[in-house]
Amino acid sequence: MPSYDVDLFVIGGGSAGVRLSRMSASFGARVMMAEEKYLGGTCVNVGCVPKKLFSYGAHFAEDFEDAAGFGWTVGETSFDWATLLRNKDKEIARLNMIYEGILERSGVEVVAARAVIVGPHEVEVDGRRITAERIAVCTGGRPRQPDIPGAELCRISDDIFSLPALPERMLIVGGGYIAVEFASILHGFGVHTDLAYRGDLFLRGFDVDIRHELANELRKKGVHLHWHCKVASVTRRTDGRLDAHLTDGDVVTVDEVLMAVGRVPNVAGLGLEKVGVLTADSGAIVVDDHFQTNVPSIYALGDVIDRVQLTPVALGEAMVLSHNLYNAEARQMDYRDIPTAVFTHPNVGTVGLTQAEAEATYGKLRLYKSLFRPMKHTLSGRSEKTFMKIIVDDATDRVVGCHMIGPEAGELVQGLAIALKCGATKAQFDATIGIHPTAAEEFVTMRTEWHPPEHLANG
Repeated sequence: MPSYDVDLFVIGGGSAGVRLSRMSASFGARVMMAEEKYLGGTCVNVGCVPKKLFSYGAHFAEDFEDAAGFGWTVGETSFDWATLLRNKDKEIARLNMIYEGILERSGVEVVAARAVIVGPHEVEVDGRRITAERIAVCTGGRPRQPDIPGAELCRISDDIFSLPALPERMLIVGGGYIAVEFASILHGFGVHTDLAYRGDLFLRGFDVDIRHELANELRKKGVHLHWHCKVASVTRRTDGRLDAHLTDGDVVTVDEVLMAVGRVPNVAGLGLEKVGVLTADSGAIVVDDHFQTNVPSIYALGDVIDRVQLTPVALGEAMVLSHNLYNAEARQMDYRDIPTAVFTHPNVGTVGLTQAEAEATYGKLRLYKSLFRPMKHTLSGRSEKTFMKIIVDDATDRVVGCHMIGPEAGELVQGLAIALKCGATKAQFDATIGIHPTAAEEFVTMRTEWHPPEHLANG
């Protein structure tokens, strides 16, 4: 029987890599992990964590305005970008240390260097050759950089967390989570914000009502939305500003352009080609239901396999693989009913199927919708609305989708995700007593089925 230096060598110290390493070690495996940049990966360093902190910070502008309706006199306010960056950096440094401590206490050997696969059971790292019974690639993804003239003048999402100063005006290109979240965040900080998207409506893959209602809210707040266009080129003006030339003929003059046009798997230079690991056209590593590649000793999970690019999904995949490999279990990852949130202002929370998906799966549905002014804004005077939607399979009465736009939508929808996972019916929603007065109670008090207006129902 071959003797290896370690049982498992993990490449990448992000959400998937850290969880896989420490759980595998807890089951008795000898684990070594290599991370060349920073522990915690995208989520902790240039993703979920700093983005949510920025989202909190950006919302204070509205909070100060809203306070007046409740009798508060706030007085003159000012915002210091450098203070936010400094405090954000302190928090991320704290989290990096926590990850380091968790791995150390778990017995995982961490190498702060780049690792390259040189054989089915062999990795080169920090000038050493390490043999491993199994290798797991958990290198995540990176922002896509479009191939257009002037691309080098543009920012990617990683850059926003360390901008030396806030621009007066920014153009954001894209229509996914990152694009719409930064549109809200930067607008909240007082940046004149434009968003350009190649399609007719952003957040492709979300429920159509959510997409429409969020567009309405962002437009009301003052975010300028450009549909059906891409950026053809970016040029620098003599005054230092940028001209973004859109494919619809428009030219938008801004201080910064943020390209938020998706992410690509981080696979370059890993040595995958040398050992024959299959990758898709997108660069994603191809794996089976057990996260095993076509090379039996090599596994991959997280964003690098490009299934569902969410931190909790990467954590879930790592739990499945560690338990199966080192705790003699036969778990399988369940990708159904994954809840998610978009930290725009207002927030989006969603779980289950969209209306289009539910119609394709079940046929006849019952829809329940509610659009209302939150109680807070009856005194603040703000025109922001909360929107909620329940999708029900008519044949079984099972709730198959819940979608929301409104304050703390992610917090609220997390609880609904448990109900959907348990197969809750609309009758059970109706039998649940609401908490009054809250927005959340609306999900258990919607009784009237929504029907489209006659002109829509008839096409």
